[in-house]
Amino acid sequence: MADKVRKTQATAKPGVADIGLDVRQPKGTCSEVNCPFHGTLPVRGTVLQGTVVSAKMQGTVVVEREYMRRLPKYERLEKRTSRYLAHAPACLQVKVDDEVSIMECRPLSKRVSYVVIENREH
Repeated sequence: MADKVRKTQATAKPGVADIGLDVRQPKGTCSEVNCPFHGTLPVRGTVLQGTVVSAKMQGTVVVEREYMRRLPKYERLEKRTSRYLAHAPACLQVKVDDEVSIMECRPLSKRVSYVVIENREH
């Protein structure tokens, strides 16, 4: 955590909470309880990057992440994908094909345990 620069309250926008990460503050505002910036939702764990492949649900997006896995037996790499359901706060204005960063939070529903913390397209 020493290599990450934490934002101080002086550099954060008024009314926007500091989530403890070096991410851009959202341009918009929202009044959601499940927003890490304007609500009371704490985030934890690692930050994952991916692409939004579906935004058809209310307040939830499907984020797909590609990674390479090594196969020791064949001494090769294989491409794998994982899909995560993540809550998308209205202040981040997430749409399909956006590159986003997600982070783990408390379970918000049966399958949603991640929240979008940064829209890298804006």
